[in-house]
Formats: sequence, C-alpha cells, structure tokens
Amino acid sequence: MKYIDELKNISENPRAAFEGAIASGKKVVGVMPYFCPEELVYAAGMLPFGLWGAAIQANDSKRYFPAFICSILHTTLEMGIKGQLDDLSAIMIPICCDSLKGMGANWEYGVGNKVPVINVAYAQNRKIEAGVGFTASQFRKIRKQLEEIAGNEITDDALAKAVTVYNENRDAILCFSKAAATHPKEISAQTRSAVLKAGYFMDRAKHTEMLREITEELSALPASDEGYLKIVTTGILADMLGFLELIDKNNMVIADDQIAQESVGARTQTPVTEDPILGMAQRLSDIEGCSVLYDLGKFRGKQLVSLAQEAGAAGILFVLTKFCDPEEYDYVPVKRMTDAAGIPMLQVEIDQQMKNFAQAESALQAFAEMLRER
Repeated sequence: MKYIDELKNISENPRAAFEGAIASGKKVVGVMPYFCPEELVYAAGMLPFGLWGAAIQANDSKRYFPAFICSILHTTLEMGIKGQLDDLSAIMIPICCDSLKGMGANWEYGVGNKVPVINVAYAQNRKIEAGVGFTASQFRKIRKQLEEIAGNEITDDALAKAVTVYNENRDAILCFSKAAATHPKEISAQTRSAVLKAGYFMDRAKHTEMLREITEELSALPASDEGYLKIVTTGILADMLGFLELIDKNNMVIADDQIAQESVGARTQTPVTEDPILGMAQRLSDIEGCSVLYDLGKFRGKQLVSLAQEAGAAGILFVLTKFCDPEEYDYVPVKRMTDAAGIPMLQVEIDQQMKNFAQAESALQAFAEMLRER
C-alpha cells in the first residue's frame, strides 16, 4: 500500500528524518509532550520534531531524575546528554505534570545551553475565560522566543495557515484511524501506530497527504475485521513493538483510541479566530481525555465509555505508562465508570525500556479469551 513503508521507516528511524531536515538547511525545534503550540514553530518556517522518548537504556539521566520517573523524560534527557539532539535549535517543554516541571532545569544542567529551553506554561484551570487568556499570554511569549530563533517574524497570516495545516492533519488522523479499524489485515496494530507516530517527525502537510491516500485506498477495499476482537486503548502512549505484537497475536483490532500520542489531540480542532493565538489557547481548553489536563468530574471516563460503545468494542485496554502519577490517579475513577457501563477493562503497565513482555502477554491472552466467552 502506497506510503506505508515510507511512514514505517520514518517512525522507526526518526534520526534519519531529523538529519535530513538539518541537511536541507531547516531549523528543527524539539517538542516534548503534551500539547505544545507546534503551529508557532511551523509558522516560523521551522520543523517541530516530536520528542516522546526512545527505546533505549537510560543511564546518565539518572543523575538528574530518580529511577521512578516515566521513561519519556528519562530517555529524552538521555539523548540530550549524549549529544544526539545537539542540532536542535531549541526544545519546547510543557509544565503540565510534576515530573515535567523539573525537566527544563534538568535539561539545562545536563545538556547545557547548546539547546535552549522554551518552557510552555498553560493554565491548569483551563476552561474559564481567565485560563484561556493566561494560556494565550504564554503562547505570545513563546512566539517572540521562536521569532528570535528563526530570525524572522511570525505573522498572523503565517500562523493562520499553520493552524489550517494542523487542523487538516487532525482530521486526516481520525479518518485514517476509522478506516484502519475495519481493515486489520491490511493495517496491523504495529502499522497503525507507525503511521500515526511518523507525523511527529515530518512536515504535517505531507503527513496529511499520505494519510488521505492510505485512507482512500482502504476505503476502496472490503472490510477485513471479521473474527477480530474490537478494543479501545487509553493512556499516554502505546507504541512499543513488543506490546503491539501482542495485540496482533491475539487477533485484536484497535477500533478507536484515547491515547495522548495518537488521537486525543486530534479530536479537538483549533477554532478559526481573528487572533490565531487566542484560537490555539481555546483549543487547549477544549481537549478532553488526557490525565495531564485538569479534568473536573473525570470526563475522560465518560468519553472513553462513549468511544467504546460507538465502536462496538468488547473491551478496553488501559495502557499505563510506568511511574506516570496522573495516569495512576485516573485509573480508579475511570475503572469505576467503565465497570458501571458494563465494559471490561484491563490495565497493562508498559515502559519504553521493557524487553520482556511475558507478563503483558499472559494478561492480554486471558483478557482476549474472557472477552470472546462473553
């Protein structure tokens, strides 16, 4: 299928995409999770490059973080300390969980001033008018920082075009995900993850073009999901190959997801406003389904139940990132909501440094058998 291999290669070898952008003369800004204003980087003519950690062993980073910090932070800092990210023009680090609050200072101590830090602060009480205004004020500060790095002005026109690019990409992500859900023989869980993840390492307009082509090809094929067990995934990230292989091995298909790295951000578009910055701040207040965003009443659980019901899913996988406190806090209320709705949910703990998935394999196999017997 057209573009699949290319996107897999980008996802599996982001370093090559990074070096390619640098070689072309383009400045690259690292973007850590979650929900940084990537449109500002794009509008400045630079490439936003996702930093969601890596499947490497963290050693040097443990001088700055304790062992019980999520692997996203550990492995990203490890790459920085080892000089693998020296060609970045800057790194954007959001301040949205207790662990990330220390990431900026640890980066400055461990990596130095080779790669300057742009701290991304946004309102915790994000839905009130004052919260939206505060977030917008922070984005304006970041706009000035990026203008200095890029060496050119970020105009409202350029920013409006960037907003359009990202809105179109979010729509393409959801359309691809829906098509992939009915074509598991053509798009395995591993392939689905790679196709979505590749967008973090490339021009979003190009990613959109590829996604639309793949979705069109899938739509022309008959559905191939007969006999597959439909599930919905929720969590921060679920891109570990060993874990995804287990989903495929048990003939499961991801009918939808509430994964921060995948569809959570894609469900919310940036409103088209006269002031693009204000629209970007408003989008942040509208996003639902992620544990690092203030979620009064745990709408995340209600949304998850709705996604599972709409997809006709037999069960839910709560993919818990090891040592992620916000996810651990969310699990109990979310589990109560899925239990009340009569939807079975299994928690599986994962880590980017995991090599052995035997425990997850046993749990997933038993879960699949239980769901098929219902």
